[in-house]
Amino acid sequence: MKQKESQASSPSIHHATSQPSKQAITPPIAQSDTRTDRSFEAIADHFEKKVYGGLKGDIRLAVLRRDIFAYCAQMSQTLGRPLRILDVGAGLAQIAIELASQGHTLVINDISANMLEKAQANAESVEKDLDIRWYICPYQALEEKLASNTEKFDLIMCHALLEWLAEPAAVMDFFDKHLTEHGALSLCFYNPASFDYRNLIMGNFNLLDNSEYKADNKKSLTPNHPVAKEEVDSWLNSHEYQTILASGLRVFHDYAPLKRGGHNDPEAVIRMELRYSQLEPYKWLGRYLHILATRQV
Repeated sequence: MKQKESQASSPSIHHATSQPSKQAITPPIAQSDTRTDRSFEAIADHFEKKVYGGLKGDIRLAVLRRDIFAYCAQMSQTLGRPLRILDVGAGLAQIAIELASQGHTLVINDISANMLEKAQANAESVEKDLDIRWYICPYQALEEKLASNTEKFDLIMCHALLEWLAEPAAVMDFFDKHLTEHGALSLCFYNPASFDYRNLIMGNFNLLDNSEYKADNKKSLTPNHPVAKEEVDSWLNSHEYQTILASGLRVFHDYAPLKRGGHNDPEAVIRMELRYSQLEPYKWLGRYLHILATRQV
């Protein structure tokens, strides 16, 4: 199996934001919530088990496969060639690896060496020649590692990354620079409205009343700084993107604490999740939202 290893890849992990040196007479004021880009380097095994070790992960992948694969097949047919695809903050990169197995050219990036090591092991198990380049770095350092600073892609995927960035809005400039003129952007992000709704259902009013509540992000996969759909919409509008598809991921699964009826059948749950994932108003209740957009320039 062919996989292109990047000479620029490095096993070291760099956070995208660094603290500047301070030369002040008086000590700087301590900040208790200094934000940095999040890496799952230390909890890669926990991430794999928690996110993809059960039905939650199966639902997530089923919705993304339906949304992305159909669009890629159509785009590839229109262009008359395989697509050039970039997966930013790819994690385990399941969707990216499947796209590579369909014949597309992939660049796969993540800040965590441990996460990409798991992704590479998954790619090695595919019995096909895959055209993949791997880059271990923050997305902010990716530009200098690409084949050229102006390398462009027909599709850029950014899944479950926005909520872990210190400055999530800044990634839009990166997308603008590296997306082809009529390319597509696949954004999947945590839906903060789902946090409120689930805790309302569960009766966890103490969490909703506590404005200072923060998840313990040493091991928790609930982001403390999620980005609301309305904010993402404003970024897309200001950067001249047009949304062509929107889906909810896990629009009811997480809200059903008791298994009854069809909830006992995983295949039935996935079938219903797919059915309601693109229907109003249910899709906006998804724990994650997926938006596919094209840039109108």
